[in-house]
Amino acid sequence: MTRQNVVYCLLSAIAGALAAVWVAAPGSLPPLSAGEPPVLGARLPRIDALPSDEYDLTPEERVNVSVYESVNRSVVNIGTKLVRSEIFSLFEVPAEGAGSGSVLDTDGHILTNFHVIDGAREIEVTLHDGKSYDARLVGKDESNDVAVIQINAPAASLIPVTLGESRHLRVGQRVYAIGNPFGLERTLTTGIISSVDRSLPTRNRRIIKSIIQIDAAINPGNSGGPLLDTHGRLIGMNTAIASATGQSSGVGFAIPVAVIARVVPQLIERGRVIRPDSGITRAMQTEKGLLIATMAPNGPAEQAGLRGFRLAKHKKSGIFNYESTSIDRSAADMVVAVNGEKVVTAADFLAIVESHQPGEEVTLTVVRDGHEVQIPLRLIAAEQ
Repeated sequence: MTRQNVVYCLLSAIAGALAAVWVAAPGSLPPLSAGEPPVLGARLPRIDALPSDEYDLTPEERVNVSVYESVNRSVVNIGTKLVRSEIFSLFEVPAEGAGSGSVLDTDGHILTNFHVIDGAREIEVTLHDGKSYDARLVGKDESNDVAVIQINAPAASLIPVTLGESRHLRVGQRVYAIGNPFGLERTLTTGIISSVDRSLPTRNRRIIKSIIQIDAAINPGNSGGPLLDTHGRLIGMNTAIASATGQSSGVGFAIPVAVIARVVPQLIERGRVIRPDSGITRAMQTEKGLLIATMAPNGPAEQAGLRGFRLAKHKKSGIFNYESTSIDRSAADMVVAVNGEKVVTAADFLAIVESHQPGEEVTLTVVRDGHEVQIPLRLIAAEQ
């Protein structure tokens, strides 16, 4: 036997001895029997047998879990029952809707979208513990698509969400949405803020400003659910998606918490929002601004000295004498800015005015006789 063969034999013997020790080791897996097909991962240790420091969450996963675990009990499932009339039927047909909401306090107030409960004859709220309660409408603000409903549930079952702030949101900031898409309760999706200061039309043809655009998946049933930051604080309420199919396409929208914080206390106290009124009742949109048509008699606009359309009377003589009336637009003021912020549409004007409170003063920039004039105007509470 050559020296090389001796070395090979020694190595084989050592390898065989090590294998025998490994097979006989306590707690080790037995070798596969002859002819037994290999099983993927058969010799891998179970995950629950691994030390905790070997099977851990990444920092990003830890944040995801933390946000969900701290907030998911504050999210509710909202079911509605309404009646709709079919075009080809003489009878009303019952229908059902679904959405999400956030617990505001231990008194049972729930925040959701107005369109979630619009037209509902019955509203049912299901909490995190699976118990359901009938809800009543406390207040609604159709112009901002916000509503507050209330349930009579034990305070211990109500976990209020924590309000954050939306004034300093940044594009690229990570956000989390919790809701009930397709009836799947308290589902978490993640994403980033894609844009801020978007505008979104509402059903009553108003425009909501400062809308948050996100790429987190939002689907039917998510409406009314919370949009959260990495600390689990509510920074918005998910309200709509941009999609041709009605399913998430990575473009979702949320109402900022700044709007919610301004509207909700009024809804709880009064059931409606007291909005500021400028006294301008009708305006004509032009390429340069808003041409004032009519004003409320003795209202803020009229008292401030603003000018609208005038009625011009004309007398004609002939075989018959008669008088005609025409509208004179030449003397009307054209509003081009409010507090230095340019306005072109009625929605622009209302958005700026309604960001103030009744009793506050705003400055209107108007074009009069070809010259810009600054006119202060004190807002009053709108009649509703």
